[in-house]
Amino acid sequence: MTITFDETTEPVGLEIHDAIEQRYLSIESTAPVSIDASETTDFCFPVDRTCGIETDGLRFDQRYSVTIHDSSGRTEQAVTGAQTVHLEDRPQFVGLSAPIKLYFRIDPAATIDVGLSSVRISLDREATIDLGARSLHDQPAGTITTPPDLDSMLQAISALPSALKTTSPERTWPTLRGHPPLIELGERLEIPSAVDAPNNDITLVVPPEHLAAYQAAPLAFFLGATVRSGRNPRLETPQFERSLAVESFGDEIADLLRRFFFCDCLTRTEGLFRYELLERSVIEDDLPFDLAATYDEPLSVRLERYLEVPFDLIEPHLPRWPLTAHLPSDPESVEVVPFVVNELGLVREARGRTPTNVPQTEATSAQLVRSASTYRSSAPPNPSEFVVPAVTGESIEHAWFGDGIPQHASKATIEAYRSELDRGARNDSIKILLVCNDVRMLDEHDLLGDAYGNREALPFDVHSEFGVDSDQLASLLTEGGYDFLHYIGHATEDGIRCTDGELDVRTLESVDLGVFFLNACRSYEQGLALTRRGAFGGVSTYSDVINEDAVEAGEIMARLLNRGFPLRGALEIVQENAALGDQYLIVGDGSTDIAQSDGGSPGIIELEDHDDDTFGFAVRSYSTKEYKLGTSSTSNLATVADRHLTPGITPPSSVDKQSLQEYLTWTELPFLIDDQLHWNDGITPDPFT
Repeated sequence: MTITFDETTEPVGLEIHDAIEQRYLSIESTAPVSIDASETTDFCFPVDRTCGIETDGLRFDQRYSVTIHDSSGRTEQAVTGAQTVHLEDRPQFVGLSAPIKLYFRIDPAATIDVGLSSVRISLDREATIDLGARSLHDQPAGTITTPPDLDSMLQAISALPSALKTTSPERTWPTLRGHPPLIELGERLEIPSAVDAPNNDITLVVPPEHLAAYQAAPLAFFLGATVRSGRNPRLETPQFERSLAVESFGDEIADLLRRFFFCDCLTRTEGLFRYELLERSVIEDDLPFDLAATYDEPLSVRLERYLEVPFDLIEPHLPRWPLTAHLPSDPESVEVVPFVVNELGLVREARGRTPTNVPQTEATSAQLVRSASTYRSSAPPNPSEFVVPAVTGESIEHAWFGDGIPQHASKATIEAYRSELDRGARNDSIKILLVCNDVRMLDEHDLLGDAYGNREALPFDVHSEFGVDSDQLASLLTEGGYDFLHYIGHATEDGIRCTDGELDVRTLESVDLGVFFLNACRSYEQGLALTRRGAFGGVSTYSDVINEDAVEAGEIMARLLNRGFPLRGALEIVQENAALGDQYLIVGDGSTDIAQSDGGSPGIIELEDHDDDTFGFAVRSYSTKEYKLGTSSTSNLATVADRHLTPGITPPSSVDKQSLQEYLTWTELPFLIDDQLHWNDGITPDPFT
């Protein structure tokens, strides 16, 4: 079973474990817990496992978003910010948006205290609280088979919106957008009966080519639209028709998706979950329509109103898009489309240019280089093997599915996406393997001891190996079942350096490994091989790296992954703050991670010292598997209002030094002061002195 409940004694309470997603939650109780089975039919929400808890109070040591529902499931209140809420003496549900979705059925009167870093539920009398837990692991409803002809593919793509739970503005919440069905090439079109697309009257007419079909897929999914080909591309609805230019089709589709998604995020604040949203407060007065009146309109009417807004008005306030996928325009790319659509990714053609040069280390004779020759840089990579995508910078991650080694992009593989989707239950704890194969690089290993596994609320198992030979490393990769590998040493295109030579991962049939960081020279080919054989994703290097710079990059990456950042977010911060950050790239799935974040989506605080005991305060948030595009995030700093769409960057607010210091005493987010990275964990000196 995906979800398990275990009673705990220190502290007294309950631990909930999602064995597939490796997510953990701990609940403290005022009295010892006795778990009793309860029927899932008692819940009006989808849950995977339920139990009854006899208690008069529960406490979480993290702050999560809280919603109050009546006995039928209708939302009565969304709790935002630190506040106290009173429940009446009647059946009500309390929902918590945590790494594992929780619902509590509470019958007696109660008080909910949402603090800066905790949530407490206090009942007026002892009673049985029914608890329901749901894994956020999202499985497709089935697999669609399609032949390579365009008309069949368009029918397959038109069935992807079957994963939408609603076409109301609430579908901008990630929990109301399921994973689309998969697509595979075959001899004839077969759509499983479980794949039932919404009954909608919106049509996207696309140019008669495969690439246009792939570019239209994310927008068609979000709108629940049917896709067909035609010489005059357009968006057709009962309310209006909008022409789309053939020569700029990809650009127009991307702009429509971002426009419609963003405007629906604003409109949803008038619906079931009402709350203050920073983007709404900034832009509402300039909108040519009323949000409250628009919420109840049919989808086609909402879309027409959204088209009235000048794109220049909304563009500065759009969330940062998580993903742009660069796909070859051949039939085989259709199998990648559902994974891109699952993130509402933008689609571009896998087209680019050969770079004039490739990042290369310039080391002095006194510097240790993680190269094939150990002490000096090897020959520079051949630029003809590399490619720079024609479009960069529009998303946090640009995933390159074409040939060549990408610069300014990740090297994505469909095998990594499939492996992550197919993973079963993993370890009871997060298993981390540190391998150091050069004694001169022990500094990095020693730093990692303070970076991995230092979170009391999560069970980590950190294991170190030194000077392993090729057989031992092969065994660790294929049989170890590790969730994360951090390798420190040397590599070449043909193998990972071991004490007796090199291990070429391409000689292994499969690996039992989740995520990896190959902090060695030229580890790209070996990292790519890991994702082809079962790993979910990781970080590798283009060329040689100086040891001291590799140590810096390794420490930053470790601390961020330990805090719940996905690969794409962690690498972006490494590239901004490490001397040789541009030597590293993601291979596989850039959205993968090794641990959950605390209290919401992970982020980094950006501070600017104003020299008058005040600071400019902004938050840069990142999406994760459970906090996808459309989630709202807040810093909970009392003196600022910054509840914003994730992923995103808030405009700076002025805060006084005392308020900021108090805030940093209970948050562990990393922060930048005047572009200098600091860790809020007691390791670095006080940056305010």
